[in-house]
Amino acid sequence: MTILLVEDDRAIADALVDGLRDNGYDVTHVVLGSEAVAKVRGGGITTVILDLGLPDIDGTEVCRQIRTFSHVPIIVASARETEMDRVTVLDMGADDYVVKPFGIKELVARIHAVMRRASGTVAPVTHIEVGALVIDTKSRTVSVGEKSVACTPKEFDLLTYLAREPGTVFRRADILRDVWQTTWYGTTKTLDAHVASIRKKLGGPEWIESVRGVGFTLRIVS
Repeated sequence: MTILLVEDDRAIADALVDGLRDNGYDVTHVVLGSEAVAKVRGGGITTVILDLGLPDIDGTEVCRQIRTFSHVPIIVASARETEMDRVTVLDMGADDYVVKPFGIKELVARIHAVMRRASGTVAPVTHIEVGALVIDTKSRTVSVGEKSVACTPKEFDLLTYLAREPGTVFRRADILRDVWQTTWYGTTKTLDAHVASIRKKLGGPEWIESVRGVGFTLRIVS
């Protein structure tokens, strides 16, 4: 698997290249956005790690151009951390967004996640732990610490969906498509109601974070 790293900061690039190679990836590093577009167009790239502040064109434009001809997974890695930056890039077709600084283990986990989604395959998991949250998908039971949590069938499906990739921001449309098996263009009050109910049952709103204009992410709460 070949990772395309698009990063103009030499120190950051060197550290990421070393870390990714230590984890078994082949890495191609470029500095310019135009180079990135050309590399993806040439084929052989399995995932793109994309900075936004590039010398020639902004990373959001790189993402837009790539999406005109390729569905390769794109993870944006940027120091920009405003909600608008995240919304803009996700709307341009990025699959994930991670804010600098971050550890190589987190990046590798995100690479695994976007590649699973891209391939349409998710390894069967019967036991999920996210901090104090424990989900058993076989018995369809949920607990927080020593406390059992009673979820409705759809609440369980939604919570499990978010818990498979904690920290990943899932767009509302994607959640409705994958959990409710529907393409929904109207109000998402049903989704909001389920999130509110799950938060209450888990003991607080800190478990599921709302990202305005995008969707929801499950946080790790000990």
